[in-house]
Amino acid sequence: QVQLVESGGGLAQPGGSLRLSCAASGFTSGTYAMNWVRQAPGKGLEWVSGIYSDMSDTYYTDSVKGRFTISRDNATNTLYLQMNSLKPEDTALYRCTKSKSVPLYCREDVCEDVQYWGQGTQVTVLS
Repeated sequence: QVQLVESGGGLAQPGGSLRLSCAASGFTSGTYAMNWVRQAPGKGLEWVSGIYSDMSDTYYTDSVKGRFTISRDNATNTLYLQMNSLKPEDTALYRCTKSKSVPLYCREDVCEDVQYWGQGTQVTVLS
């Protein structure tokens, strides 16, 4: 049974940092992608960042490039998102996903190609 469990969210000041984690279980083999997707209050889903299981490359949406860093530890099957220089507009529920590819195409409450979702961890950047 596949499980994705996020942690690490919380309150942050503008310019601050948080590190999100996603502990994955129930799969290790094969080629797949892990992504972070966020949803701000009253808004649709937004793909943030992704990485393939072989860590061949990383991908980011334009608004977080240079501030966020995605990584993974294959030994522990854990996905990370290091978030620096946080802005109030980064406030959202952050969820990790398992999919076949990167990036994800998201519109309103749907992201294509997602096989599994975590429950999410809330990030709030004070304004």
